[in-house]
Amino acid sequence: MRGGFNEDDALPVCCAVVYAPKAGNRKRFPETCVKELATAEEALAGADPAAGFHAARVAGPSRSSEGFRVYYLVEWL
Repeated sequence: MRGGFNEDDALPVCCAVVYAPKAGNRKRFPETCVKELATAEEALAGADPAAGFHAARVAGPSRSSEGFRVYYLVEWL
């Protein structure tokens, strides 16, 4: 298990900008906080850590047990 998800789940992995003002130890994010992008360069260009927007590789979306669509953190860029 890596980043809060099992790599055998076959979730698509993409680059994104994630809104996480207190990124800390969080491993999953609701879809409303994730903006998928085509490349890591676009994610890095769109990041603004001072405002809480961080570049990352994420897996998902996946349906949570609560019925929400969530993305799982693979790694911060």
